[in-house]
Amino acid sequence: MHIQIINGANLNLLGKREPEIYGSLTFEEYFEKLKTQYKDITLSYFQSNIEGELINKIHEVGFMADGIILNAGAYTHTSIALADAIKAVKSPVVEVHISNIFAREAFRHQSYISAVSVGIISGLGLKGYDLAIEYLITKK
Repeated sequence: MHIQIINGANLNLLGKREPEIYGSLTFEEYFEKLKTQYKDITLSYFQSNIEGELINKIHEVGFMADGIILNAGAYTHTSIALADAIKAVKSPVVEVHISNIFAREAFRHQSYISAVSVGIISGLGLKGYDLAIEYLITKK
């Protein structure tokens, strides 16, 4: 089983950016824990601050991965192009947000990718990625 994790804008700053919201662990540190926890699964990780690179990665893996976990960051609230990319591929996509986007600014309550994702996990910190993996494992 292969699961691709894709993180978008500003998520390269985890561990530094607003630790009161996002925590003090970098995603790379957390990803190493995930790989140890899920040894029988091929986990891949990609991060970009560039919308087109996120779309290209979805296109690249979206016909072969058993699932995609996408935290698009702020592109969640602005990118119809990401939604179209998700609709264009076969791999199921789970939308993940570290913070509770519905407890934050009103503009964060709108997600263009929720309607084309199989589900959304929001507000459970990095644990949301674990839960998304568990869902994709049991869905298979």
